[in-house]
Amino acid sequence: MSYTAESQAAGRHILPDLVRAFAVLGIVLVNVAYFAYPGEVTYHAGGLNTALDDAAYFGVNALFLFKAYTLFSLMFGVGLAFQMQSAERRGLKFGRRYTRRLLGLLILGILHVTFAFVGDILIIYAIMGAILYAYKDKTVKSLVRWGIVLISLQILLGLLAVMFFRGWETHAADEMALTITQIEANFPRYYDIYSNGSFSDVMRQRWIEWVGYLIFAGPTQMPGILGFFVLGLATVKSGIISDPSAAIWSKARRYAFPIGMVISLYAAYLMFQVEQQFSSQSFFAMAIILIGSPFATFGYLGWLAKWAAGPDTAFKTFIARGGTATLTAYLLQSIILSFIFTGYGLGYYGDVGAAGCIAIALATGIFTLTFVSLWRIKFARGPFEYVLRGFTYWGDNR
Repeated sequence: MSYTAESQAAGRHILPDLVRAFAVLGIVLVNVAYFAYPGEVTYHAGGLNTALDDAAYFGVNALFLFKAYTLFSLMFGVGLAFQMQSAERRGLKFGRRYTRRLLGLLILGILHVTFAFVGDILIIYAIMGAILYAYKDKTVKSLVRWGIVLISLQILLGLLAVMFFRGWETHAADEMALTITQIEANFPRYYDIYSNGSFSDVMRQRWIEWVGYLIFAGPTQMPGILGFFVLGLATVKSGIISDPSAAIWSKARRYAFPIGMVISLYAAYLMFQVEQQFSSQSFFAMAIILIGSPFATFGYLGWLAKWAAGPDTAFKTFIARGGTATLTAYLLQSIILSFIFTGYGLGYYGDVGAAGCIAIALATGIFTLTFVSLWRIKFARGPFEYVLRGFTYWGDNR
C-alpha cells in the first residue's frame, strides 16, 4: 500500500509527518555539536575560526536551537492523542499499552546513551510522558492554558539562571573564575576519552555527562517539554493538526513567525558575541532564545501547514513518508555521528569546525530521512518503530 493510500485508510493527514521530518532534521543540526566537542562549551572549545564557522553557528542557533526539539516534543503529544483515538476506535485498553510504550521508550533512551549519544532526550520524554497521561481528559482550552503556563515556567527558570550567574559574577567573581578553570581543566580528559578511549571508556563518560545534564539543565528543560507535549495533545483534540487550512496556521505565519524570527536572530547574535559560556551573557542569550522559541515553533507549523495544504508532489510525499519513522531516523543519526567522532570510529572528535560539523550533520539528516522513507516503501514501520511497537503490544492477544 502506498503512503498516500495508507494515510487515507488510517484517516491520517500529511501535516504531522511533515512536521516530524522537519523537526528531526533540525535536531541533528543542533545535536552534532555535542558529538564533536565537550558539552559545556561545544564549538567554543575548538574556536570559531572562520567566517563560514561563524555563519554556520549563527544560522543553526537562529533557526533551530530550542525550536527543532520543541516541534519534536509537540509531536509526541500529537502521537499520544492519535494512539488514544486508535485505542478507542478498536475498543482497546489504552493505559496499559501506553505504560509499556513509555517503558520501551525509556529502555531505548538508556541504550541510546550507552551506545551513541550523551544528549539523549528519550529518557526525559518517557518521564514527562508519564505526567502527560494526567492531561489526556482535559479540554482544549485547559490544555492550551497548561501549555502556556509550563512554557512560561521554563522561560522564568531561564531568566532566574541569568540572575544567578549575574549575581555570581558580581559578588563572587574569584569563585566563579575558579569554577570555570576547574571545568576547563577537564577538557583534555574529554578529548582523550572521546578521541582515544575504548568503547567502555566512552560509555562511562557519556553517562557521567548525561547525569550532570539531567541535574543541571533538566529542571529548566522539562517544563517546556511537557508544555509542548500538552499543546500537541490540544492540536489533535481541536482538529487543527489534521487541518492545514485552519485559521490558526495563517495567523501563525503572519504573526508568530516574524516575532519568533526577530527574537531568535537577536538571541543568535548575542550567542555569537559570547566569549565565555559560563557567564550571565551566555545564559541571557539562551533565555532570549527560549522566549522566541514558542513563537518560532508555531510559525514553522504555520508554514509547514501551508506546504501540506499545497499540491501533492513526489518530493512532499517522500519527505512525509520519512516523517513516519523519525524514531529510527533520530537513533540512526546518533549511531552515524558517534561513529564519525569517537575514537573507536573515525576519531574526528574536536578536529572539525562548526561549519564542517553542521555540514556532516546535514548530510546525516538527509541520509537518515532518505533511508527511512525508502524503507517505508517496503515495510509498514521503521526498524526501531517495530521494536517499540512490539514491546508496547508484548503479551497482548491483539
